Amino acid sequence: MAEFQLVMPKMGESIAEATIIKWLKNEGDAIAADETVLEIATDKVDSEVPSPKAGILKKKLYNDGDVVAVNMPIAILELEGTAGATPSAPAAPVVETPKVVTQIEATVQHAVNTAAPAANAGSNKFYSPLVLNIAREENVSMAELETISGSGNEGRVTKRDILNYVSNRANGTVSASAVTSTPAAIPAQIVEAKVEAPKPTAPAAPKAAPSVSGGDEIIEMDRMRKLIADHMVMSKHTSPHVTSFVEADVTNMVLWREKNKKAFEKREGEKITFTPLFIECVARAIKDYPMINCSVDGTNIIKKKAINIGMAAALPSGNLIVPVIKNADTMNLIGITKQVNDLANRARANQLKPDEIQGGTFTLTNVGGFGNVMGTPIINQPQVAIMATGVVKKKPAVIETEYGDVIAIRHMMFLSLSYDHRVVDGSLGGSFLRRVADYMEQWDVNRES
Repeated sequence: MAEFQLVMPKMGESIAEATIIKWLKNEGDAIAADETVLEIATDKVDSEVPSPKAGILKKKLYNDGDVVAVNMPIAILELEGTAGATPSAPAAPVVETPKVVTQIEATVQHAVNTAAPAANAGSNKFYSPLVLNIAREENVSMAELETISGSGNEGRVTKRDILNYVSNRANGTVSASAVTSTPAAIPAQIVEAKVEAPKPTAPAAPKAAPSVSGGDEIIEMDRMRKLIADHMVMSKHTSPHVTSFVEADVTNMVLWREKNKKAFEKREGEKITFTPLFIECVARAIKDYPMINCSVDGTNIIKKKAINIGMAAALPSGNLIVPVIKNADTMNLIGITKQVNDLANRARANQLKPDEIQGGTFTLTNVGGFGNVMGTPIINQPQVAIMATGVVKKKPAVIETEYGDVIAIRHMMFLSLSYDHRVVDGSLGGSFLRRVADYMEQWDVNRES
């Protein structure tokens, strides 16, 4: 029978790996076309992986809990109805690879071919260039590497294993003999596999272990929280964050919604919140300032044509997920409202599809839903900006009229925009945020719902 490789699907443009939660099929089981084979998870969403072809599960290449890069084979299937056919190597999945990524892969492959054998000399274990790289940077000797228990395929030491080891060593929970063993040379070529890697000028001081008293409770992060934590730290390391603030008078929005919400719900069968109104204003402002709707690839700026607005939604577990309103600028208020309500409901029920949490070009988060006045959100990579809306509060405000200035009670709200200062300067970020506020303040109280 011919063989077919089932690969780890790509779950989003910023997602490079996924964790295998559970295999639903065992080796030797028959699998129908489009039948689910395993469950996987990223920091964004849990999903199922179906087989595009019918056959027999011949071999699992990874186990439950393993982290696998996208587009990597995870299982081998024997296809049905091909007995007697000459086995041929499965076609590799076609992946569009940016030029920069191709250069990195070539450099890493060169390091594997030239340096890895020397690094592994005298050892029966295989260590990837990434693991060796981390070991060299953290002054982990080959003798220490030998003592690390690997959680990867065939007991290989993974990135997570060595980072956990380094963390434990800094906290003083690794035996002294392992730390003081004579360092073996880890080839300098491995360092060259990194592209423009900054070199620390001084060794980082070890982190102090947190003190734990008798009444404290230690709670291990769940899988999703660990991945979110990694993503947030990566974003802060990637983008120099700057945050601008604007206070908007949203009285017209509040009055319009109060006047129309009952009729809207009766006619459309949907409740209308402020979120669709905010999204409409953001989409209009992005069309006025399209350079806020971009991403960075090395020294290139990719200006996105589609306006896909992600909305941060809180889950019952306390974690966050960001479903995406695709082509928000082409939808009317009814369409946006239906999309917002549907995605929010299915996010809370963990029923989102992978396509619904990828492709975002700008993110909106509502910190006002928790009673907060304002916030400084972290950019959702690879985007370059994220806007937060604060709580709507009644305040006395000065209003300019043709008869002079008057003080009136108005509904006010703070907006904050965090942006990537590599490509978004204060002029662009501040002007865009002001334009969003202008559209909110100019909301037509007489418009039809």
